[in-house]
Amino acid sequence: MTQLLEKAISAVSMLPEQDQDALAAILFEEMASEQRWSELFAQSQGALEKLAAKALAEHASGETKPL
Repeated sequence: MTQLLEKAISAVSMLPEQDQDALAAILFEEMASEQRWSELFAQSQGALEKLAAKALAEHASGETKPL
C-alpha cells in the first residue's frame, strides 16, 4: 500500500461510520467504473486500428489538410 493511500485511510478512519461507508461505496463504484472502461477499451482495439489505418491512408493520398 502506498503512503498516500495509508494517509487517506487513516484520515477516513477518523470520520463517523456513516461517512466511512459512503466513501467506501464511492471508491468501489470508481473501481468498478475503471474496470468497465478497461474492458470496453480492450474490446475496441480492432475498431481503433481500422480507424487509424483509414486516417493514415487518407493522409497518404492527400485527402487531409493541415490544422
